[in-house]
Amino acid sequence: MRIKSKIKKYPKTFILILSFVLIYLLLLIPLDNNQPATEENKTPFSWNRDSLWKSLELKFLSANSEGCDKINYTVDSLITISEILLSEISTDTLDPSDEKFIALENNIFNIAPLIPVCNQYFPDYIEFYSNLRKVVKEQSVKWDMNSTEAKNALYRLLYGNRIAIEEIMLQLPDNRVATLIKGVDEPSPTPSAEILGVRIHSGDILVSRGGAPTSALIARGNDYPGNFSHIALVHIDEKTKLISIIESHIERGVTVSSLEEYLNDKKLRIMVLRLRSGLISDNSMLPHFAAEYSLEEAKKKHIPYDFEMNINEYEKQFCSEVASSAYNKFGITLWIGLSTISSKGTRNWLAAFGVKYFETQEPSDLEYDPQVSVVAEWRAPETLYKDHLDNAVTDVMLEEADSGKVLNYDWYLLPIGRIMKIYSVILNMFGNEGPVPEGMSAEAALKNVDYSETHDQIKSKLVFLADQFKVQKGYKPPYWELVNLAKQAHDETND
Repeated sequence: MRIKSKIKKYPKTFILILSFVLIYLLLLIPLDNNQPATEENKTPFSWNRDSLWKSLELKFLSANSEGCDKINYTVDSLITISEILLSEISTDTLDPSDEKFIALENNIFNIAPLIPVCNQYFPDYIEFYSNLRKVVKEQSVKWDMNSTEAKNALYRLLYGNRIAIEEIMLQLPDNRVATLIKGVDEPSPTPSAEILGVRIHSGDILVSRGGAPTSALIARGNDYPGNFSHIALVHIDEKTKLISIIESHIERGVTVSSLEEYLNDKKLRIMVLRLRSGLISDNSMLPHFAAEYSLEEAKKKHIPYDFEMNINEYEKQFCSEVASSAYNKFGITLWIGLSTISSKGTRNWLAAFGVKYFETQEPSDLEYDPQVSVVAEWRAPETLYKDHLDNAVTDVMLEEADSGKVLNYDWYLLPIGRIMKIYSVILNMFGNEGPVPEGMSAEAALKNVDYSETHDQIKSKLVFLADQFKVQKGYKPPYWELVNLAKQAHDETND
Protein backbone atom coordinates (compact mmCIF):
# COMPACT_ATOMS: atom_id res chain seq x y z
CA MET A 1 0.00 0.00 0.00
CA ARG A 2 2.86 2.38 0.84
CA ILE A 3 4.42 1.80 -2.60
CA LYS A 4 1.14 2.53 -4.38
CA SER A 5 0.68 5.73 -2.39
CA LYS A 6 4.17 6.87 -3.25
CA ILE A 7 3.54 6.15 -6.93
CA LYS A 8 0.41 8.28 -6.79
CA LYS A 9 2.33 11.04 -5.01
CA TYR A 10 5.28 11.06 -7.42
CA PRO A 11 3.96 9.65 -10.73
CA LYS A 12 6.41 11.53 -13.00
CA THR A 13 9.44 10.49 -10.99
CA PHE A 14 8.32 6.87 -11.00
CA ILE A 15 7.68 6.91 -14.76
CA LEU A 16 11.09 8.49 -15.33
CA ILE A 17 12.87 5.85 -13.21
CA LEU A 18 10.92 3.05 -14.85
CA SER A 19 11.79 4.43 -18.29
CA PHE A 20 15.49 4.52 -17.43
CA VAL A 21 15.34 0.94 -16.13
CA LEU A 22 13.53 -0.27 -19.24
CA ILE A 23 15.97 1.51 -21.55
CA TYR A 24 18.91 0.08 -19.58
CA LEU A 25 17.44 -3.43 -19.82
CA LEU A 26 16.82 -3.03 -23.57
CA LEU A 27 20.40 -1.85 -24.10
CA LEU A 28 21.62 -4.96 -22.28
CA ILE A 29 20.31 -7.22 -25.03
CA PRO A 30 23.39 -8.49 -26.94
CA LEU A 31 23.29 -7.87 -30.68
CA ASP A 32 26.88 -8.76 -31.54
CA ASN A 33 26.59 -11.02 -34.59
CA ASN A 34 30.30 -11.82 -34.96
CA GLN A 35 30.21 -15.59 -35.38
CA PRO A 36 33.12 -17.89 -34.51
CA ALA A 37 35.46 -18.14 -37.48
CA THR A 38 35.21 -21.22 -39.66
CA GLU A 39 37.95 -23.84 -39.60
CA GLU A 40 41.00 -23.46 -41.84
CA ASN A 41 42.95 -26.39 -43.27
CA LYS A 42 46.31 -24.61 -43.09
CA THR A 43 48.67 -24.81 -40.12
CA PRO A 44 50.43 -21.86 -38.46
CA PHE A 45 54.22 -21.92 -38.64
CA SER A 46 55.95 -23.32 -35.55
CA TRP A 47 59.69 -23.33 -34.84
CA ASN A 48 59.51 -26.33 -32.49
CA ARG A 49 63.10 -25.64 -31.43
CA ASP A 50 62.90 -25.05 -27.69
CA SER A 51 66.03 -27.11 -27.11
CA LEU A 52 67.94 -24.94 -29.60
CA TRP A 53 66.90 -21.70 -27.89
CA LYS A 54 68.05 -23.04 -24.53
CA SER A 55 71.35 -24.24 -26.00
CA LEU A 56 71.96 -20.76 -27.48
CA GLU A 57 71.43 -19.19 -24.06
CA LEU A 58 73.93 -21.65 -22.55
CA LYS A 59 76.34 -20.86 -25.38
CA PHE A 60 76.07 -17.15 -24.58
CA LEU A 61 76.76 -17.82 -20.87
CA SER A 62 79.74 -20.02 -21.70
CA ALA A 63 81.19 -17.42 -24.07
CA ASN A 64 80.62 -14.70 -21.49
CA SER A 65 82.56 -16.63 -18.86
CA GLU A 66 85.43 -17.34 -21.29
CA GLY A 67 85.72 -13.76 -22.52
CA CYS A 68 86.28 -12.40 -26.01
CA ASP A 69 89.99 -13.18 -26.14
CA LYS A 70 89.26 -16.92 -26.07
CA ILE A 71 86.40 -16.93 -28.59
CA ASN A 72 87.28 -14.18 -31.07
CA TYR A 73 88.88 -16.68 -33.47
CA THR A 74 85.64 -18.71 -33.45
CA VAL A 75 83.54 -15.59 -34.10
CA ASP A 76 85.78 -14.44 -36.92
CA SER A 77 85.78 -17.93 -38.47
CA LEU A 78 81.97 -18.31 -38.28
CA ILE A 79 81.37 -14.92 -39.89
CA THR A 80 83.88 -15.66 -42.67
CA ILE A 81 82.35 -19.08 -43.38
CA SER A 82 78.85 -17.55 -43.44
CA GLU A 83 79.92 -14.79 -45.84
CA ILE A 84 81.46 -17.38 -48.20
CA LEU A 85 78.25 -19.46 -48.07
CA LEU A 86 76.16 -16.36 -48.76
CA SER A 87 78.37 -15.50 -51.73
CA GLU A 88 77.90 -19.01 -53.15
CA ILE A 89 74.12 -18.73 -52.79
CA SER A 90 74.10 -15.34 -54.51
CA THR A 91 75.68 -16.77 -57.67
CA ASP A 92 73.24 -19.67 -57.99
CA THR A 93 69.49 -20.24 -58.40
CA LEU A 94 68.21 -22.43 -55.59
CA ASP A 95 64.95 -23.99 -54.48
CA PRO A 96 63.66 -22.97 -51.04
CA SER A 97 64.44 -26.48 -49.74
CA ASP A 98 68.13 -26.32 -50.68
CA GLU A 99 70.48 -27.48 -47.89
CA LYS A 100 72.55 -24.30 -48.22
CA PHE A 101 69.66 -22.35 -46.71
CA ILE A 102 69.56 -24.77 -43.77
CA ALA A 103 73.29 -24.28 -43.25
CA LEU A 104 72.81 -20.51 -43.46
CA GLU A 105 70.06 -20.62 -40.83
CA ASN A 106 72.25 -22.67 -38.49
CA ASN A 107 75.10 -20.19 -38.93
CA ILE A 108 72.79 -17.27 -38.04
CA PHE A 109 71.96 -18.82 -34.70
CA ASN A 110 75.49 -20.10 -33.97
CA ILE A 111 77.05 -16.66 -34.38
CA ALA A 112 74.47 -14.58 -32.52
CA PRO A 113 75.21 -15.69 -28.89
CA LEU A 114 78.90 -14.82 -29.34
CA ILE A 115 78.56 -11.24 -30.65
CA PRO A 116 77.49 -9.62 -27.33
CA VAL A 117 80.72 -10.97 -25.82
CA CYS A 118 82.86 -9.79 -28.76
CA ASN A 119 80.85 -6.72 -29.67
CA GLN A 120 83.61 -5.32 -31.90
CA TYR A 121 82.24 -7.78 -34.47
CA PHE A 122 78.76 -6.25 -34.33
CA PRO A 123 79.31 -3.98 -37.41
CA ASP A 124 80.42 -7.07 -39.36
CA TYR A 125 77.33 -8.95 -38.24
CA ILE A 126 75.09 -6.02 -39.27
CA GLU A 127 76.64 -6.15 -42.74
CA PHE A 128 76.08 -9.92 -42.85
CA TYR A 129 72.48 -9.42 -41.65
CA SER A 130 71.73 -6.90 -44.43
CA ASN A 131 73.47 -8.92 -47.14
CA LEU A 132 71.65 -12.11 -46.12
CA ARG A 133 68.28 -10.40 -46.41
CA LYS A 134 69.17 -9.00 -49.84
CA VAL A 135 70.46 -12.33 -51.21
CA VAL A 136 67.56 -14.39 -49.87
CA LYS A 137 64.97 -11.97 -51.24
CA GLU A 138 66.68 -12.07 -54.64
CA GLN A 139 66.50 -15.88 -54.56
CA SER A 140 62.78 -15.75 -53.72
CA VAL A 141 61.94 -13.85 -56.91
CA LYS A 142 61.53 -17.21 -58.69
CA TRP A 143 59.73 -18.99 -55.85
CA ASP A 144 56.01 -19.64 -55.62
CA MET A 145 55.19 -17.29 -52.76
CA ASN A 146 51.87 -19.00 -52.03
CA SER A 147 53.58 -22.35 -51.36
CA THR A 148 54.18 -23.37 -47.76
CA GLU A 149 57.73 -24.44 -48.60
CA ALA A 150 58.69 -20.98 -49.90
CA LYS A 151 56.92 -19.15 -47.09
CA ASN A 152 58.60 -21.29 -44.45
CA ALA A 153 62.06 -20.86 -45.97
CA LEU A 154 61.72 -17.08 -46.19
CA TYR A 155 60.34 -16.80 -42.69
CA ARG A 156 63.01 -19.01 -41.16
CA LEU A 157 65.80 -17.04 -42.84
CA LEU A 158 64.49 -13.46 -42.69
CA TYR A 159 62.61 -13.60 -39.42
CA GLY A 160 65.25 -15.88 -37.92
CA ASN A 161 67.84 -13.31 -38.97
CA ARG A 162 65.73 -10.62 -37.25
CA ILE A 163 65.45 -12.71 -34.05
CA ALA A 164 69.23 -13.12 -33.96
CA ILE A 165 70.21 -9.49 -34.43
CA GLU A 166 67.60 -8.23 -31.98
CA GLU A 167 68.74 -10.64 -29.28
CA ILE A 168 72.26 -9.31 -29.85
CA MET A 169 71.02 -5.72 -29.58
CA LEU A 170 69.23 -6.37 -26.30
CA GLN A 171 72.40 -7.79 -24.71
CA LEU A 172 74.66 -4.93 -25.85
CA PRO A 173 75.12 -1.61 -24.04
CA ASP A 174 72.70 0.96 -25.52
CA ASN A 175 75.56 3.05 -26.92
CA ARG A 176 76.70 0.06 -29.00
CA VAL A 177 73.33 -0.51 -30.67
CA ALA A 178 72.87 0.71 -34.25
CA THR A 179 69.47 2.42 -34.18
CA LEU A 180 69.43 2.62 -38.00
CA ILE A 181 70.33 -0.36 -40.18
CA LYS A 182 70.36 0.34 -43.90
CA GLY A 183 69.42 -2.23 -46.49
CA VAL A 184 69.24 -2.00 -50.28
CA ASP A 185 69.58 1.47 -51.78
CA GLU A 186 67.04 0.64 -54.49
CA PRO A 187 67.39 3.26 -57.27
CA SER A 188 64.36 5.48 -57.90
CA PRO A 189 63.83 8.70 -59.89
CA THR A 190 60.72 9.68 -57.90
CA PRO A 191 60.75 12.84 -55.73
CA SER A 192 62.72 12.27 -52.53
CA ALA A 193 63.66 13.75 -49.18
CA GLU A 194 66.08 13.00 -46.37
CA ILE A 195 64.26 11.51 -43.37
CA LEU A 196 66.10 10.39 -40.22
CA GLY A 197 69.31 9.82 -42.18
CA VAL A 198 67.72 7.93 -45.08
CA ARG A 199 66.76 9.11 -48.57
CA ILE A 200 63.03 8.34 -48.82
CA HIS A 201 61.21 8.38 -52.19
CA SER A 202 57.62 9.05 -53.14
CA GLY A 203 55.85 5.70 -53.30
CA ASP A 204 57.92 4.14 -50.52
CA ILE A 205 56.01 2.05 -48.00
CA LEU A 206 56.51 2.58 -44.27
CA VAL A 207 55.93 -0.50 -42.13
CA SER A 208 55.77 0.20 -38.40
CA ARG A 209 54.72 -1.10 -35.02
CA GLY A 210 52.35 0.75 -32.70
CA GLY A 211 52.52 0.69 -28.93
CA ALA A 212 48.98 -0.50 -28.13
CA PRO A 213 48.19 -4.09 -27.06
CA THR A 214 46.07 -4.50 -30.20
CA SER A 215 49.14 -3.56 -32.29
CA ALA A 216 50.91 -6.57 -30.83
CA LEU A 217 47.85 -8.70 -31.60
CA ILE A 218 47.96 -7.61 -35.26
CA ALA A 219 51.68 -8.37 -35.45
CA ARG A 220 51.48 -11.77 -33.75
CA GLY A 221 48.01 -12.95 -34.83
CA ASN A 222 49.22 -14.48 -38.06
CA ASP A 223 50.42 -17.85 -39.36
CA TYR A 224 53.88 -16.22 -39.45
CA PRO A 225 54.05 -14.04 -36.31
CA GLY A 226 55.98 -10.83 -36.90
CA ASN A 227 56.87 -7.46 -35.41
CA PHE A 228 54.86 -4.99 -37.50
CA SER A 229 51.28 -3.80 -37.25
CA HIS A 230 50.87 -0.81 -39.55
CA ILE A 231 51.40 0.24 -43.18
CA ALA A 232 51.61 3.76 -44.61
CA LEU A 233 52.37 5.17 -48.05
CA VAL A 234 54.73 8.13 -48.65
CA HIS A 235 53.96 10.92 -51.11
CA ILE A 236 56.50 13.66 -51.85
CA ASP A 237 55.39 16.62 -53.95
CA GLU A 238 57.56 17.14 -57.05
CA LYS A 239 57.63 20.95 -56.72
CA THR A 240 57.29 21.76 -53.03
CA LYS A 241 58.90 18.56 -51.67
CA LEU A 242 56.09 18.45 -49.11
CA ILE A 243 55.97 15.02 -47.46
CA SER A 244 52.53 13.46 -46.96
CA ILE A 245 51.87 10.15 -45.25
CA ILE A 246 48.70 8.33 -46.33
CA GLU A 247 47.51 5.76 -43.81
CA SER A 248 44.36 4.22 -42.38
CA HIS A 249 43.61 4.43 -38.66
CA ILE A 250 41.08 2.36 -36.75
CA GLU A 251 39.73 5.56 -35.18
CA ARG A 252 39.24 7.65 -38.33
CA GLY A 253 39.82 5.66 -41.51
CA VAL A 254 42.14 6.87 -44.27
CA THR A 255 43.97 10.09 -43.43
CA VAL A 256 46.75 12.28 -44.75
CA SER A 257 49.36 13.12 -42.12
CA SER A 258 52.45 15.28 -42.09
CA LEU A 259 55.77 13.57 -41.37
CA GLU A 260 55.78 15.14 -37.90
CA GLU A 261 52.29 13.81 -37.15
CA TYR A 262 53.28 10.36 -38.36
CA LEU A 263 56.40 10.23 -36.20
CA ASN A 264 54.59 11.65 -33.15
CA ASP A 265 52.10 8.77 -33.26
CA LYS A 266 53.82 6.20 -31.06
CA LYS A 267 56.06 3.85 -33.06
CA LEU A 268 58.22 1.08 -31.64
CA ARG A 269 60.00 0.49 -34.95
CA ILE A 270 59.82 1.60 -38.60
CA MET A 271 60.95 -0.17 -41.79
CA VAL A 272 61.11 1.33 -45.29
CA LEU A 273 60.19 -0.82 -48.30
CA ARG A 274 60.58 0.17 -51.96
CA LEU A 275 59.38 -1.48 -55.15
CA ARG A 276 62.26 -3.14 -57.00
CA SER A 277 63.37 -0.96 -59.88
CA GLY A 278 63.70 -3.97 -62.22
CA LEU A 279 59.92 -4.51 -62.05
CA ILE A 280 59.13 -1.06 -63.43
CA SER A 281 62.04 -0.28 -65.75
CA ASP A 282 59.56 0.85 -68.43
CA ASN A 283 57.71 3.14 -65.99
CA SER A 284 60.11 4.15 -63.23
CA MET A 285 57.77 6.88 -61.92
CA LEU A 286 55.00 4.33 -61.17
CA PRO A 287 55.50 4.44 -57.36
CA HIS A 288 55.03 8.21 -57.38
CA PHE A 289 51.88 7.90 -59.51
CA ALA A 290 50.52 5.30 -57.07
CA ALA A 291 51.21 7.61 -54.12
CA GLU A 292 49.64 10.54 -55.98
CA TYR A 293 46.50 8.51 -56.68
CA SER A 294 46.25 7.46 -53.04
CA LEU A 295 46.69 11.04 -51.86
CA GLU A 296 43.97 12.34 -54.19
CA GLU A 297 41.55 9.59 -53.12
CA ALA A 298 42.14 10.33 -49.44
CA LYS A 299 41.56 14.06 -49.96
CA LYS A 300 38.43 13.88 -52.07
CA LYS A 301 36.37 11.42 -50.00
CA HIS A 302 36.07 9.76 -46.62
CA ILE A 303 37.30 6.16 -46.68
CA PRO A 304 36.26 4.30 -43.51
CA TYR A 305 38.45 1.72 -41.80
CA ASP A 306 37.90 -1.86 -42.98
CA PHE A 307 37.50 -4.01 -39.86
CA GLU A 308 36.57 -7.02 -42.03
CA MET A 309 40.05 -6.99 -43.70
CA ASN A 310 38.44 -7.61 -47.08
CA ILE A 311 41.13 -7.05 -49.73
CA ASN A 312 38.70 -7.55 -52.61
CA GLU A 313 37.04 -4.13 -52.30
CA TYR A 314 38.44 -0.69 -51.52
CA GLU A 315 35.39 1.30 -50.38
CA LYS A 316 36.69 0.69 -46.86
CA GLN A 317 40.41 0.19 -46.25
CA PHE A 318 42.56 -1.12 -43.42
CA CYS A 319 46.17 0.03 -43.36
CA SER A 320 47.62 -2.52 -45.80
CA GLU A 321 44.95 -1.72 -48.39
CA VAL A 322 46.14 1.89 -48.60
CA ALA A 323 49.35 0.68 -50.24
CA SER A 324 47.93 -2.34 -52.10
CA SER A 325 44.97 -0.44 -53.62
CA ALA A 326 47.25 2.34 -54.88
CA TYR A 327 49.72 -0.02 -56.51
CA ASN A 328 46.96 -2.26 -57.83
CA LYS A 329 45.62 0.74 -59.77
CA PHE A 330 48.87 0.65 -61.78
CA GLY A 331 49.09 -3.11 -62.28
CA ILE A 332 51.26 -4.10 -59.30
CA THR A 333 49.82 -6.69 -56.92
CA LEU A 334 51.53 -6.44 -53.55
CA TRP A 335 51.51 -9.36 -51.10
CA ILE A 336 51.82 -11.93 -53.89
CA GLY A 337 52.11 -14.37 -51.03
CA LEU A 338 48.86 -13.67 -49.20
CA SER A 339 48.79 -13.71 -45.41
CA THR A 340 46.84 -16.50 -43.76
CA ILE A 341 45.40 -16.75 -40.25
CA SER A 342 44.66 -20.39 -39.50
CA SER A 343 44.67 -20.75 -35.72
CA LYS A 344 41.08 -21.26 -34.53
CA GLY A 345 41.62 -19.25 -31.37
CA THR A 346 43.22 -16.31 -33.17
CA ARG A 347 40.50 -16.30 -35.81
CA ASN A 348 37.78 -16.26 -33.13
CA TRP A 349 39.41 -13.39 -31.28
CA LEU A 350 39.88 -11.35 -34.46
CA ALA A 351 36.29 -12.14 -35.46
CA ALA A 352 35.21 -10.62 -32.13
CA PHE A 353 36.72 -7.33 -33.38
CA GLY A 354 34.91 -7.57 -36.73
CA VAL A 355 37.39 -9.45 -38.93
CA LYS A 356 35.71 -11.73 -41.49
CA TYR A 357 38.51 -12.43 -43.98
CA PHE A 358 41.47 -14.52 -42.86
CA GLU A 359 43.36 -14.70 -46.16
CA THR A 360 44.46 -11.13 -46.36
CA GLN A 361 47.44 -8.71 -46.23
CA GLU A 362 49.21 -8.58 -42.88
CA PRO A 363 51.71 -5.70 -42.42
CA SER A 364 54.55 -7.98 -41.24
CA ASP A 365 54.32 -10.21 -44.31
CA LEU A 366 55.04 -7.47 -46.86
CA GLU A 367 58.75 -7.69 -46.00
CA TYR A 368 58.79 -11.20 -47.53
CA ASP A 369 57.31 -10.05 -50.86
CA PRO A 370 60.05 -10.49 -53.53
CA GLN A 371 58.76 -7.38 -55.31
CA VAL A 372 60.02 -5.02 -52.60
CA SER A 373 63.44 -4.26 -51.17
CA VAL A 374 64.13 -3.37 -47.56
CA VAL A 375 65.73 0.08 -47.68
CA ALA A 376 66.20 0.71 -43.96
CA GLU A 377 64.92 -0.06 -40.48
CA TRP A 378 64.97 1.96 -37.26
CA ARG A 379 64.94 0.34 -33.80
CA ALA A 380 65.74 2.07 -30.51
CA PRO A 381 66.90 -0.18 -27.61
CA GLU A 382 64.10 0.87 -25.24
CA THR A 383 61.31 0.49 -27.80
CA LEU A 384 62.78 -2.79 -29.05
CA TYR A 385 62.54 -4.23 -25.54
CA LYS A 386 58.95 -2.97 -25.20
CA ASP A 387 58.14 -4.65 -28.52
CA HIS A 388 59.46 -7.96 -27.17
CA LEU A 389 57.57 -7.62 -23.89
CA ASP A 390 54.30 -6.91 -25.74
CA ASN A 391 54.91 -9.84 -28.09
CA ALA A 392 55.60 -12.28 -25.25
CA VAL A 393 52.36 -11.33 -23.46
CA THR A 394 50.40 -11.58 -26.71
CA ASP A 395 51.85 -15.00 -27.58
CA VAL A 396 50.79 -16.32 -24.17
CA MET A 397 47.32 -14.81 -24.50
CA LEU A 398 46.92 -16.37 -27.96
CA GLU A 399 47.82 -19.77 -26.52
CA GLU A 400 44.89 -19.21 -24.18
CA ALA A 401 42.71 -18.39 -27.20
CA ASP A 402 43.68 -21.71 -28.78
CA SER A 403 42.62 -23.51 -25.61
CA GLY A 404 39.09 -22.12 -26.05
CA LYS A 405 39.03 -18.84 -24.11
CA VAL A 406 36.75 -16.24 -25.71
CA LEU A 407 37.03 -12.45 -25.52
CA ASN A 408 34.47 -10.97 -23.20
CA TYR A 409 33.48 -7.76 -21.41
CA ASP A 410 31.59 -6.66 -18.29
CA TRP A 411 27.97 -7.18 -19.31
CA TYR A 412 26.65 -4.28 -17.23
CA LEU A 413 28.76 -1.82 -19.28
CA LEU A 414 26.97 -2.65 -22.55
CA PRO A 415 24.30 0.09 -22.21
CA ILE A 416 27.04 2.67 -21.59
CA GLY A 417 28.99 1.31 -24.57
CA ARG A 418 25.92 1.64 -26.78
CA ILE A 419 25.28 5.21 -25.66
CA MET A 420 28.93 5.98 -26.49
CA LYS A 421 28.41 4.34 -29.87
CA ILE A 422 25.37 6.50 -30.63
CA TYR A 423 27.34 9.56 -29.55
CA SER A 424 30.22 8.46 -31.82
CA VAL A 425 27.90 8.02 -34.81
CA ILE A 426 26.66 11.60 -34.37
CA LEU A 427 30.25 12.87 -34.20
CA ASN A 428 31.18 10.81 -37.28
CA MET A 429 28.33 12.47 -39.23
CA PHE A 430 30.11 15.80 -38.74
CA GLY A 431 33.55 14.45 -39.57
CA ASN A 432 34.74 14.02 -35.98
CA GLU A 433 36.08 11.03 -34.05
CA GLY A 434 34.09 9.40 -31.28
CA PRO A 435 35.08 7.13 -28.38
CA VAL A 436 33.89 4.09 -30.39
CA PRO A 437 35.57 3.87 -33.81
CA GLU A 438 33.42 4.09 -36.93
CA GLY A 439 32.51 0.59 -38.09
CA MET A 440 33.15 -0.98 -34.68
CA SER A 441 30.25 -2.23 -32.56
CA ALA A 442 29.81 -1.32 -28.90
CA GLU A 443 30.40 -4.98 -27.99
CA ALA A 444 33.66 -5.08 -29.94
CA ALA A 445 34.81 -1.83 -28.35
CA LEU A 446 34.16 -3.23 -24.87
CA LYS A 447 36.01 -6.43 -25.74
CA ASN A 448 38.91 -4.30 -26.94
CA VAL A 449 39.00 -2.46 -23.61
CA ASP A 450 38.92 -5.72 -21.65
CA TYR A 451 41.61 -7.29 -23.86
CA SER A 452 43.90 -4.26 -23.47
CA GLU A 453 43.43 -4.13 -19.70
CA THR A 454 44.24 -7.85 -19.38
CA HIS A 455 47.31 -7.43 -21.58
CA ASP A 456 48.52 -4.47 -19.50
CA GLN A 457 48.03 -6.37 -16.22
CA ILE A 458 50.07 -9.35 -17.43
CA LYS A 459 52.72 -7.07 -18.91
CA SER A 460 53.08 -5.12 -15.65
CA LYS A 461 53.81 -8.37 -13.83
CA LEU A 462 56.11 -9.51 -16.64
CA VAL A 463 58.21 -6.34 -16.40
CA PHE A 464 58.73 -7.06 -12.68
CA LEU A 465 59.69 -10.69 -13.34
CA ALA A 466 62.01 -9.71 -16.21
CA ASP A 467 63.76 -7.16 -13.98
CA GLN A 468 64.22 -9.86 -11.34
CA PHE A 469 65.66 -12.20 -14.01
CA LYS A 470 68.19 -9.56 -15.03
CA VAL A 471 69.27 -8.92 -11.44
CA GLN A 472 69.67 -12.64 -10.75
CA LYS A 473 71.25 -13.70 -14.07
CA GLY A 474 73.11 -10.54 -15.07
CA TYR A 475 71.57 -10.24 -18.54
CA LYS A 476 68.20 -9.38 -20.10
CA PRO A 477 65.93 -12.39 -20.62
CA PRO A 478 66.02 -13.50 -24.29
CA TYR A 479 62.67 -13.84 -26.00
CA TRP A 480 62.07 -17.51 -25.15
CA GLU A 481 62.67 -16.67 -21.48
CA LEU A 482 60.30 -13.69 -21.77
CA VAL A 483 57.59 -16.06 -23.01
CA ASN A 484 58.18 -18.37 -20.03
CA LEU A 485 58.04 -15.39 -17.67
CA ALA A 486 54.88 -14.15 -19.41
CA LYS A 487 53.26 -17.53 -18.72
CA GLN A 488 54.18 -17.13 -15.07
CA ALA A 489 52.86 -13.56 -15.06
CA HIS A 490 49.62 -14.74 -16.68
CA ASP A 491 49.12 -17.44 -14.06
CA GLU A 492 49.88 -15.10 -11.16
CA THR A 493 47.56 -12.42 -12.58
CA ASN A 494 44.71 -14.94 -12.84
CA ASP A 495 45.19 -16.36 -9.33
